[in-house]
Amino acid sequence: MSQDRLLKLRSTKSTHVIWTRKNKKKVERKIELVKYDPTLRKRVPYKEVKK
Repeated sequence: MSQDRLLKLRSTKSTHVIWTRKNKKKVERKIELVKYDPTLRKRVPYKEVKK
């Protein structure tokens, strides 16, 4: 857990934000996930942004 850091994922289609964790030792690139956006009520890509 020492290498886990909180990071912010922002929707590419709206301003909705999700907070999650990633292991910095194993994942060196920026995360991009497809998650459900409640403001748009559909699945959209979320990209990692600065805090």
